[in-house]
Amino acid sequence: MEPIYAIVFMDALFLKLRTDGRVKNVAAYLMVGIDLEGRKECLGIWLGQSESAKYWLGVLNEFKNRGVNDVLIFAVDGLTGFPEAIRAVYPQAEIQRCLVHQVRNSLAQMSWKDRKEVATCLRSIYTAPTEDAGLMALAQFEETWGKKYPHVVMSWRRNWDDLATFFKYPDALRRLIYTTNPIESLNSRGRKTVKGKSVFPTEIALFKALYLAVTEAAKRWTVRTRNWSEILA
Repeated sequence: MEPIYAIVFMDALFLKLRTDGRVKNVAAYLMVGIDLEGRKECLGIWLGQSESAKYWLGVLNEFKNRGVNDVLIFAVDGLTGFPEAIRAVYPQAEIQRCLVHQVRNSLAQMSWKDRKEVATCLRSIYTAPTEDAGLMALAQFEETWGKKYPHVVMSWRRNWDDLATFFKYPDALRRLIYTTNPIESLNSRGRKTVKGKSVFPTEIALFKALYLAVTEAAKRWTVRTRNWSEILA
């Protein structure tokens, strides 16, 4: 492990495993890191019963014990307790909550006829040039849709600090961290690899399949991250 990673993406992939004659869902925890040279690598695969902040806390403590002294930015989804777990181990790390997940969750709570118009309003929030402009767009969204969807507005305001982290940085870095796409694409490759296997007979079989998926994906990670000199600065 490297002592410092610039960015770490964290997510879980859900697959089916047969245990004691019963089929259950298991969470495959994956982490993708970008080191200070701009190189991307999968940092690990873990299997758990379900995705939880408590499990991630154990993974992060393992990282600390293996010599990862610092992570500058974590890009994560909206799992409850995620920020608290990260800050317990890496208190100085920045946290960027995935805006794609936030928008997707917001739209899922709305009627179909409103989704297109709402998506346009939400886009004006996260494409704003500055955080102040983003807050103004959020205020406009609240004025237009707040009465009909107060819980959506509440979610954006409650999570704003972690959603708005990317506003601190220039465009090259914003595009890299505002979503968890790097690990989402790895998860997608994992799903394709196991597509013909709806249920795995053992944890070892499942782990091997995921390992092969990661190995195939890593073959494409030969070039360092685009505009890395600007991002590192």
